[in-house]
Amino acid sequence: MTYGNQVQLKVYQQIEENIIPVTYEELEAKAKAHLKKEPFYYVAASAGAEVTARNNNRAFDKWQIVPRMLCDTSTRDLSVELYGKRYKYPILCAPVGVQSIIHPDGELGSARAAAAMEVPFVASTASTYSLEKVAEESPNGEKWFQLYWSSDREIAVSMVKRAETAGYSAIVITLDTPMMAWREKDIEHKYLPFLQGEGIGNYLEDPVFCSRLTTSPKEDMTSAIMLWAKIFGNPALTWKDLNYIRMQTNLPILLKGILHPDDARLALEHGVDGIIVSNHGGRQVDGAITSIEALPEICDVVQDQIPVLLDSGIRRGADIVKALSLGAKAVLVGRPYMYGLALAGEEGVKQVLRNLIADFDLTMALSGKSTISELNRDLLKKV
Repeated sequence: MTYGNQVQLKVYQQIEENIIPVTYEELEAKAKAHLKKEPFYYVAASAGAEVTARNNNRAFDKWQIVPRMLCDTSTRDLSVELYGKRYKYPILCAPVGVQSIIHPDGELGSARAAAAMEVPFVASTASTYSLEKVAEESPNGEKWFQLYWSSDREIAVSMVKRAETAGYSAIVITLDTPMMAWREKDIEHKYLPFLQGEGIGNYLEDPVFCSRLTTSPKEDMTSAIMLWAKIFGNPALTWKDLNYIRMQTNLPILLKGILHPDDARLALEHGVDGIIVSNHGGRQVDGAITSIEALPEICDVVQDQIPVLLDSGIRRGADIVKALSLGAKAVLVGRPYMYGLALAGEEGVKQVLRNLIADFDLTMALSGKSTISELNRDLLKKV
């Protein structure tokens, strides 16, 4: 009996309890009712009129699965290989910052849950807890580190080196956030948690960052917060700057935020190790192309020379089947596990991942496929 069948049976036999809503829309609604408006909308809301955020998932509807019959799918292999490692599932927890605003355990609870579910956890630069603390909480879990490249490049390098020392196995550089977008809900609520000292744990424990302060953050948190605000983004970055980070680490480097095929070509030219097709969940450029729409062209450019992953809009198993069929090697999941964390902490995150994996497993099998490698564009029809 494979994963999805096992989960179904345990739920139907009441061996496992549904501690959070199974339906994504109900999960989001319950999280909204549970949280204060400021932290909820910080997670849920996006840039501008939120057109891109709404379209991220709707765009999956343009691709329809055409199931094949009389295929032996009695046993399934959901595993995928990335950078010499075999992962049990083609799913990663996306980097989401300042998780402490929705649950006190924050990134620590999410990392523990991801490790328990054998899902890689991508830790954000904007974590409330430092990358070292996250690593300590999930010593056996697979972890990648997401870098917001500071305007002080010595701080950026320091964080990369710290991640390598702490056992992270890849660096994800987010390209689409040289500055924060116009997010109407956050402006309306006058809410930026970083200015309250939330989400800057990696900076507060960084030796280079602290060396830029005249007094320690413990003595003068306000000055530390103001320094963070000064150096967080770096709109001056160009493609040539990637060589500098490449010289600092032997870890695989992935670029997150690629949407244009010409940028995929430039990524190849600059020797990066992977691309994450993402529009940041609609949080940066309202009206931007959706990730699933951008994916096929980027995969056509890359031609399997490096892994292409997809982020933004994954809500159900069918979304994962479609993304992998269009060329993604794996997907990243963000808001769903955040809502699980908000409602039930570590156990809520585990159940969100459980449900996604089970749904994906069953959808893949019912489509007539038993391994990830069998998923290709022949399975889909665009409407």
